Amino acid sequence: MSRRLRLLFSALAIAALLWLLFAAAERALALAQRFLDLPAWLQWTLGGVLLIFAAAGLAVLWWLLRPRRRQRPLPVPDRGSLEQRIGQLRERGADTGALAAELGELDRRRASSRIYVALFGEISTGKSSLIRALAPQAQVASDVRGGTTRGVGHYDGKLPDGRTLVLADVPGSREAGGEAHEALAREEALRAHAVIYLCAGDLNRSQADELRWLADFGKPLLLVLNKADQWRSDELDQLLARLRRHARGLAGAVLAISAGGSERYRRELADGSSESVERQRKPAIEPLLQALARLTANGPEDLEPQRENAVLAALHQRTGALEAQTRAEEAERIVRRYARRAIVGALAAVAPGSDLVIQGVLATGLTRALAELYGVKVSEVQVEDFVQQAKLTLRTGSSIVLAVAGNALKAFPGLGTLGGGVLHAFAYALIFDSMGRALAASLAERRTLDQRDAGERLQQLLADTGGNRLRQLAALTMDAVREDNDGD
Repeated sequence: MSRRLRLLFSALAIAALLWLLFAAAERALALAQRFLDLPAWLQWTLGGVLLIFAAAGLAVLWWLLRPRRRQRPLPVPDRGSLEQRIGQLRERGADTGALAAELGELDRRRASSRIYVALFGEISTGKSSLIRALAPQAQVASDVRGGTTRGVGHYDGKLPDGRTLVLADVPGSREAGGEAHEALAREEALRAHAVIYLCAGDLNRSQADELRWLADFGKPLLLVLNKADQWRSDELDQLLARLRRHARGLAGAVLAISAGGSERYRRELADGSSESVERQRKPAIEPLLQALARLTANGPEDLEPQRENAVLAALHQRTGALEAQTRAEEAERIVRRYARRAIVGALAAVAPGSDLVIQGVLATGLTRALAELYGVKVSEVQVEDFVQQAKLTLRTGSSIVLAVAGNALKAFPGLGTLGGGVLHAFAYALIFDSMGRALAASLAERRTLDQRDAGERLQQLLADTGGNRLRQLAALTMDAVREDNDGD
């Protein structure tokens, strides 16, 4: 296009813009005049509505355009308290080998004074090719099926200034049967001093979630677009702009590279036939090398605190999960123990009303045992109030309890015909199992003795006719009846 033609189009565009502005101003003045002609009460009403809409629009605009705040790293526990918790779990019979091994690996890497960089990302983003580019002597498996990394591999790579990095090639996320592999990848990413999150295009939702998860631990994070040579210049600019929006406040830098690797193409031969040829693409990773050099300029000592914080924060989460699992298993044993005592008490009661006294004592003991297990301090009044409330719930639902008990016993030949005493004992087993499970679940979630919440859970469990739990309670009752008969 000639210069004169460009000037003509520019002049026409400016004239059109001025005409639009003039028309908009004229329209605004006309609306303002009509607004002033309205009665005062209607002016105030419309003015208030317009202000509300304007405020709402500005709020939405601010929400869309406001800068993202960098997420705070997850809280880091004191190592001494963490080791104490792990020791307590070990004393309670929990398998703490993996937790202790993680602490050992933390110390080993600190003592090695080497910098670990983990390559994280979905399958087929070119992690193995990038390992080859960063560590040319590394022997990395490659497979067109995708997801070739089945474990964690460590390779020595060199920066342009000669310094050595330990590169960790981890399994790709979304790999077939990859839950265990993904766990390995996440654990290794937390052990590293820095993480390269590799992608081959715009981030999908799961990738964005992974990026946020990694950023939560506060360690250096690079978002790297691989296979940049496959995009046109304008497409690459747009893609990098989208990635920067994803990474705002999360990653330290967004880079574009080409890790190289092999590619196949058809080559035409002189005789008119063709053949499939594989060739190696030259890597172009200079931006990444420069970013890694800046990141590691002060040595591992500068990055070690963040790495240790990430490992300890993850260990804090894993220890908490193991503590919850261990408490749940111990709660199950406590509930089962008191349900059996309730069965025995019901079978042993001879005087009218004596079983109620026995069950009241057991209910108090069950409440105290579960509260102590979950570290919840309860007073005598709280325990008594909860037991009384539970008794009221059971009295109002006694017909349901007996009906459920009778139907469950029919599933065991010979047991359902042993008389009302067995039915009575099974009903108490059902009551104590429901009460214990309801109380344990409430204590685990609320961390206090919430009578209302526990009572609602109790009602739900009493109405639950799920076969597996009832069969277990019926078997428990049958065992107790047999032992009682053998004792006689």
